[in-house]
Amino acid sequence: MISGLILNAFGNGLCISANMGSGLWTASAVNLNKWLGWNTGLLLFIIGVINAITNQFLIKRFDGKRLVGEGLYVLFFSYFVNIFTDLLNMVGVPSLPIVIRAILSCLGVAFFCVAISLYQRANIVMHPNDDTTNILRFLYLKGNSTAAQIIDFIPPIIIIIVAGLAVHNVYSVNVGTIFSFIFNGILIASADKFIWPSLKHNFKAQVD
Repeated sequence: MISGLILNAFGNGLCISANMGSGLWTASAVNLNKWLGWNTGLLLFIIGVINAITNQFLIKRFDGKRLVGEGLYVLFFSYFVNIFTDLLNMVGVPSLPIVIRAILSCLGVAFFCVAISLYQRANIVMHPNDDTTNILRFLYLKGNSTAAQIIDFIPPIIIIIVAGLAVHNVYSVNVGTIFSFIFNGILIASADKFIWPSLKHNFKAQVD
């Protein structure tokens, strides 16, 4: 869980610092930041809380431990994203050549996909948005991680479009975003098989 949290925050921070596209939920927070002027970390926290509440409806019962755990996770996640972004900015990632930044952005996506795989399998506590894909995957989509990711991408796409229309520009949507949209589910499923394969999903036992 801890390794997943840190790796997830680092991957998202790398995407933001490289400025060549990020995961769609992170991109939605960046675009809301440009529209509303609110801190990106705060927006990531608010989005996470909304996700956590949504999950209560998706599992069709109230799970207070799950709700509180996800709220705490997103609190630490948004804090660490800001820290990693600032550190990566300080070492000069934003000034690197565009090709290198594009590679780093895709690498950041790969990092947070591995992180998602790790803490979804551990299923102790995770980012509420990733719990959403876990719930969709096992309760509604017969274990299909790719389909779960695609459905989960619909809300941030709507947010990006609305914010883009408001400010007449779209931010943090680039090579890394396309890479994330295409490969998120595939990378998570691959990490399930090849990264710490002895760590098995225990999702069904948690919701029965």
